[in-house]
Amino acid sequence: MDKQLFNYRARVIYVYDGDTCTIDIDLGLDVWLRNAKLRLYGIDTPELRGSESEKQAGRAARDYLRSLIDGKDVIIKTYRDRRGKYGRYLAEIFIQDEENKWININQNLVANGFAEERFY
Repeated sequence: MDKQLFNYRARVIYVYDGDTCTIDIDLGLDVWLRNAKLRLYGIDTPELRGSESEKQAGRAARDYLRSLIDGKDVIIKTYRDRRGKYGRYLAEIFIQDEENKWININQNLVANGFAEERFY
């Protein structure tokens, strides 16, 4: 995939599962894209349906992601403003910590065992 990146400020409205959320995207000049579905690019988390162990792992990933970004202002990097097979924008999410360092949420989920790297 050609990695032409687009950066936007956004606010997380709802975290559905460990790799999917709904956001409002600031397109600039007081123009917002509201309730956009976002799929975290390059990772995969357990599903909320399936075996009981997968459901538990899926809930843990979702709850962890919620604790990091739900209701917060973030920066997203989309890949050519491209959408995945379910119509969601593919992006990486970044937040600033208390020391104003940028944290890549996608990589954070992998590093903490809630997601696996996966490129489709």
